[in-house]
Amino acid sequence: MTGWVRVVGLGAGKDEWLTPEAHRVLHDATDIIGYFPYVNAVAATATATRHASDNGVEVDRAAQALHMAAEGSRVAVVSGGDAGVFGMASALFEAVENGEPAWRELDIGVIAGVSAMLAAAARIGAPLGHDFCVMSLSDYLKPWPVIETRLRKASEGDFVLAIYNPASKTRTEQLQSALELLRNMRGKDTIVMLAHSIGRAEERVVITTLGECNPADVTMKTLLIIGSSMTRRIERAGKDAFVYTPRYYKEAL
Repeated sequence: MTGWVRVVGLGAGKDEWLTPEAHRVLHDATDIIGYFPYVNAVAATATATRHASDNGVEVDRAAQALHMAAEGSRVAVVSGGDAGVFGMASALFEAVENGEPAWRELDIGVIAGVSAMLAAAARIGAPLGHDFCVMSLSDYLKPWPVIETRLRKASEGDFVLAIYNPASKTRTEQLQSALELLRNMRGKDTIVMLAHSIGRAEERVVITTLGECNPADVTMKTLLIIGSSMTRRIERAGKDAFVYTPRYYKEAL
C-alpha cells in the first residue's frame, strides 16, 4: 500500500465550509491526526482511525503522520480553517525539513479550507476588499518586539489588519498594548470588527472602533479585523451594518 499525507483545512466551523476535496480526503484516509477539537469535528462517516493530541505538540504530531505514511498509511492531518494560515501545514513542512531524508520523497499535499478571516469578512461585508495583512498576536513562538514592529509597519502602510490569537486566559496584556499602539497610529475612530466563533452556534459579530474596543470582549475564539483609513460602515435600518474597504485608494483618485 502506498502511503500519503494530506494536511486538511476543515473550514471555519460550519459543515458547509468543508470543501468537497477535503471531504473526499477525510473519507479516503486510513488515519486522522490532529488537535482534539479538530479530530472530534470530523464527521462520524469518516471511518479512519483517529489519533488526537493536545495543543503545543504540532511538530511531534506532524512527525507521527510522516512516520505512518512512510509505513503505508494514508494520513489526514486536520487543522481548523485553512491549514496554511497559522495551521498544521507549516508544522508538517518543518518536520519534513528537519526529519528523515526519506520523508521528502513522500506523497504530501495541502488541502485548502475556508479560513476564519475569510468567513468573518463574508459575514461582515467586504472589509478585506483592498490590501490587507494577517498577523497572530501570540508571542509563544516569536518575540513581542517583532509583533510590535509588524503592527507599526502595517499601520504605516495603512493596511487592513486581520489578527488571529488576540488573547487568552494567560495572555491579556499583549492585546492591551497592541490596541494602544494601533489607536496612536490609526486613530480612535478606526473601524474594528470582532468576530467570535464564526460558523458555530455561539457566533457573534461586533462592529466598533479602536477607541471603544474593550479587550475584555476578546478571547482566543475572536478574530479581530482592524480597518484602514478607507474602510467604511454602511448603516441599515433594523439590520446589521455592512463594512467594506473600497477597491480604490484615496491617493489614486
